[in-house]
Amino acid sequence: MTSNPEAPISLRVIAIDGPAGSGKSTVAKAVALRLGLEYLDTGAMYRAVAFAAISGGVDVEDADRVADIAERARIDVDEMGVRVDGVDATIEIRGPEVTRAVSIVAANPKVRAALRDQQRAWARRRGGGVLEGRDIGTVVFPDAMLKVYLTADPEVRAARRTKEVTDLSYQTVAADIARRDALDSGRHHDPLSEAADAVHVDTSELTIDGVVDCILELLL
Repeated sequence: MTSNPEAPISLRVIAIDGPAGSGKSTVAKAVALRLGLEYLDTGAMYRAVAFAAISGGVDVEDADRVADIAERARIDVDEMGVRVDGVDATIEIRGPEVTRAVSIVAANPKVRAALRDQQRAWARRRGGGVLEGRDIGTVVFPDAMLKVYLTADPEVRAARRTKEVTDLSYQTVAADIARRDALDSGRHHDPLSEAADAVHVDTSELTIDGVVDCILELLL
């Protein structure tokens, strides 16, 4: 599968990027609902590839085999959950094994190219949408109508994730977030970074409604 270097520019795309625990998913869903747009969690797509590799006994360090999975697997991410080749993986992609592997998968340039094409195709079919991830505003849709970069203090992000993953301690979650921050920001291809024209929003002391209202005001 080849990657189109030019992202479509005439779509109604809102790009929401940021590190783990910054509130991207919750905020993006709420923004999409308020605007009547569809929502895509691009991080779930990378997790789906990791899940497919692990389920198939493929070493996630095997770049070519994992890239082949990304190109061939049918990944469906919507309000119903995540399915990989028709198999419901909604719960499994959030498990510790996939969480440990996803940064390795996301650093694979061929995987990124394959999923980038799929993300652009998803938006084209819908005339736009709210997409959240780590490189939406910088790589996938550099001409998005609005780019938002969400962040929060590391302690706040770890506390939020601990509430979501109740079987892990705060210390474990905090260490994993720090590890993922380092890997995502330091990878060679499409690292986590803030677009120069993105609106920076620190969600540490804001409610979800407060963040959503802030984003919607930017569209007025």
